[in-house]
Amino acid sequence: MAHWLHQFGREQEGQDLIEYSLLITFIAIATLWAFSYGQPSVNGIWSTTNSEISAAAIQASGH
Repeated sequence: MAHWLHQFGREQEGQDLIEYSLLITFIAIATLWAFSYGQPSVNGIWSTTNSEISAAAIQASGH
């Protein structure tokens, strides 16, 4: 049993798979978070930019 535990601790065949799985999971969570909480910010920026462009167009046309 001690030999098996020693070998189990030294084997690294599955280590890369676990590391890549954790990395992909982190990227997926970060992406979901960005879409969930970042969307209002993007909508606010888009709305403000659209309003300012409309106001500038009205001023440029002289109305």
